[in-house]
Amino acid sequence: MSAQPDLLYSEEEDALRAAVRDLLADHCDAAGVIARVESDTPHDLPLWKALAGGMGLAGLLVPEELDGQGATHREVAVVLEELGRAVAPVPYLTSAVVATEALLECGTEDLLSQLASATTIGALAVSLSVPAGSAYKVVRFEDGGLHGELTGIADAAVADVLLVPADDGGLYAVDAAAATVTPQVSLDLTRPVATVTFDGAPARLLGDAEPAVRRALRAGAGLLASEQLGLAEWTLTETVRYLKERTQFNRPVGGFQALKHRLAQLWLEVVSLRAAARNAADALANGVDADVAVAVAQAYAAPVAVRAAEEALQLHGGIGMTWEHPVHLYLKRAKADSIAYGTAGAHREALAELVDLRAP
Repeated sequence: MSAQPDLLYSEEEDALRAAVRDLLADHCDAAGVIARVESDTPHDLPLWKALAGGMGLAGLLVPEELDGQGATHREVAVVLEELGRAVAPVPYLTSAVVATEALLECGTEDLLSQLASATTIGALAVSLSVPAGSAYKVVRFEDGGLHGELTGIADAAVADVLLVPADDGGLYAVDAAAATVTPQVSLDLTRPVATVTFDGAPARLLGDAEPAVRRALRAGAGLLASEQLGLAEWTLTETVRYLKERTQFNRPVGGFQALKHRLAQLWLEVVSLRAAARNAADALANGVDADVAVAVAQAYAAPVAVRAAEEALQLHGGIGMTWEHPVHLYLKRAKADSIAYGTAGAHREALAELVDLRAP
């Protein structure tokens, strides 16, 4: 029998968390995020430079010989927990995880080095709402260029290079300046999506699209659970803090039995989500039963994150309904995440197939 995985956080992971949390406390306050998403530039590129370049976090999954950190998905998961807690508007999941994993599958060393050193932001040109393992839309490759349109591409607005699957089965790298990127209306303003149009854009063949996209979406789905965990933890913690301060009939609202029960139930669900998210990150790092671990994590994560944000909105009362309070950012991120890289239902179906437990 194989040894049981150790899902507890290591000292190094705790130190990484503290460093990321300190940086976000200084550079990613709620008021600043709200102001940014109301502007024409929702992405926080100075924060991205500090995270990715200053701290070297863009290259956690990239080998050291390619200017990366040579770390694992466990460390990336810790970073994503903190980014989820802050609903940070940075392209970390899309560039440092999804695009990077696609390039690792293709073995594209020059682009990996550029992404790791944060001189380039990458985006996989597959819709954010396409489940891992499902059919995805492709464009036409003809006469050395790409032709067609792809929708729902997360963080395309700030990407320098697009990784594009084509109808010949290849994955191509395209300079984002050679494509037309048109913002779409997005529920989650902190992770905008866009339509990308190619009209003969020059393209460089990287490798086979199918294994690269499959690997990228699996890692994206598995590590998204850690972002959802951070989001759920923040909303629960803030709700408890608010209910301790808010008084009614001359006593703290948090002392009412009905609210205690709701919060206790939510706490149990968040703790369970932590176990599922940690297990997915560990499985991706070790390559052991990763498909099952990712499906379990995503089948569980989305409903918990959405419920945590909905409870926060309700239990903050009138203040929770205001635009100035950040809870709406968390609810929108939770809702958008719930269909990113596959819905909970899609992951349950995938899990049933993996464990040979098909519905009658």
